[in-house]
Amino acid sequence: MAGPPGAAVSARSSSAAAAAALPALDGAFLRSPLGGLMGAQAVLGLLVWALIADTTYHLHPAYSWVMFVAIFFWITTVIFFVIYLLQLHLKFYVIPWPLVLVIFNATATVLYITAFVTCSAAVQPTSWRQWDYNRRAAASFFACLVMIAYGASTFFSFRAWKGLGSNAATSQVTNHA
Repeated sequence: MAGPPGAAVSARSSSAAAAAALPALDGAFLRSPLGGLMGAQAVLGLLVWALIADTTYHLHPAYSWVMFVAIFFWITTVIFFVIYLLQLHLKFYVIPWPLVLVIFNATATVLYITAFVTCSAAVQPTSWRQWDYNRRAAASFFACLVMIAYGASTFFSFRAWKGLGSNAATSQVTNHA
C-alpha cells in the first residue's frame, strides 16, 4: 500500500515551504569587487591569525595586539560576508549598510596598518626557534595583503556609499518610507 492519500501532497508542500524559507544566495555580490575582496580578507585574515597562533606569541606582547586585530576583523568580516551573501541586509533596511561598510573597512584598514607594522617589527631573524621566524614573517606578509585588501574595500565601499559606483552590496538602496 502506498500510504494515506494526502501524504505525498503534504511532503511536497513542506519541502517547497522549506526551500522558500531559505534565503537565496546573491551571486552578483560574489562577482562584485566588494564581495571578492571580502572573501579574500576572510581567507588571508585566517592565515594571519593561524600563523601567529602556531608560534609562541604569548611570550611577545606585540603579537597579542596582532592576534586581537586579526581575529576580531576576521570574525566581523565573515559575519558581514554572510549577511550580504544571504541578502539579510535587505531585511534590515533601517541600517545604513553602505555607511556601516565604509566605517568598518576604514577602521579595519587603520588597525591592520598598526598590526602589520607591529608584526613586521617584532619578527626577529635570530629567534631560537626557526619555525617561529618563518611563521611570523609569513604572517607579516599576509597582514600586508589583508591591509591592502581592506584599503581597497574602503575605496569601493566609499564609492558605493556616495553613489559613485554601483555594486551588488549597495543594491538594497531603495526608498522604504
